[in-house]
Amino acid sequence: MPKLSVVVPAAGRGTRMQSEQAKQYLPLLGKPVLVHTLQRIAREPVVEGIVLVVAPDEIEWCRREIVDRYRLEKIEAVVAGGEHRQDSVLAGVLELAAERKLVAVHDGARPLLPAGVLDKLVAALQEWSAVITAVPVTDTIKQVTSELRVAATLDRQLLWNVQTPQAFRREVLVQAHQQARRENFRGTDDAALVERLGVPVQVVMGSYDNIKITNPPDLRRMELLLRAEEPEPLTEIAMRTGFGYDVHTLVEGRALILGGVAIPWERGLLGHSDADVLVHAVMDALLGAVGQGDIGQHFPDSDPRFAGISSLDLLRQVGAVLTEQRKKIINIDCLVVAQRPRLAPYRQQMQQNLAAALEIPETRVNVKATTTEGLGFAGREEGIAAYAISLVAAN
Repeated sequence: MPKLSVVVPAAGRGTRMQSEQAKQYLPLLGKPVLVHTLQRIAREPVVEGIVLVVAPDEIEWCRREIVDRYRLEKIEAVVAGGEHRQDSVLAGVLELAAERKLVAVHDGARPLLPAGVLDKLVAALQEWSAVITAVPVTDTIKQVTSELRVAATLDRQLLWNVQTPQAFRREVLVQAHQQARRENFRGTDDAALVERLGVPVQVVMGSYDNIKITNPPDLRRMELLLRAEEPEPLTEIAMRTGFGYDVHTLVEGRALILGGVAIPWERGLLGHSDADVLVHAVMDALLGAVGQGDIGQHFPDSDPRFAGISSLDLLRQVGAVLTEQRKKIINIDCLVVAQRPRLAPYRQQMQQNLAAALEIPETRVNVKATTTEGLGFAGREEGIAAYAISLVAAN
């Protein structure tokens, strides 16, 4: 199946939310609304790249606090939006490389992107130049005059609520936007601009849960919808623990990476990947909790794909295993055993890295460090070991 690029306009202020903070940055279950949206897009295999469009004065903040903090690696650019949504969408589309032929547009304030809907759009683009997601209207719709009198009752069998994502062949979308700009026309969605070219727009079924957060009640409803996706209430039987242990030798000429943090030190750990002994212990603990073997089974050191790879990337794959099994991480407790260097200054960043990779609150991760008072291989500074234990909720 061809790949798709996604432009996410998120430069608006959302005044109807009655909040000083833009609605796309409001907290939703511990993360900004926009992060939920971007993570949903990024997890779809059909997506090859994302362009995020934000207010000009928010670009650096978004790169640091959204893209980097949550490790959104599919985001290829963060660019400045314009005065109107149309300006922002066009800026995002023009930022894409010329060889990108298929592009979707998805609102930054629609965090419940249905799984697989982008696949349906790409499939439809093999026949059509413009495809939108929508759902049939369920209420009776009346046309009302400016004096608030009913002028007509519309046939709801012909009416659909239009959503995003909307997908297009790139040249058609650019042409539609450029013509609208020349003629000073503003539509309420991108498909409206394409319709003005006389290009047919195909509809695929969306989801009634794919709401756009516009008013305060929308945010509360979205919280309920997201919570409904979590596992059922925990019971004693639903709890499973996992234990992980790993050790690597200290050698010259290698960087010392622990918990995804590059620690300035005279030696590093030897291994096929970046030899992050802490992350390896965490992965083993999580895999053990869900009965999925160990890291050697999933990421063998004989496989060249994993040579020099960041262990945090491997941890994200382990997190995906838990997500597929609808398992929820309750907490992770870790212990690093090293005579030197002193690790206390790096503990918080390690915790943040582990939590971000697993998409869980930082409060669920604890990292400790200890020495062996000079005893054993760790005390002789021959290597570093790590232990981890995890508690996971299973349905």
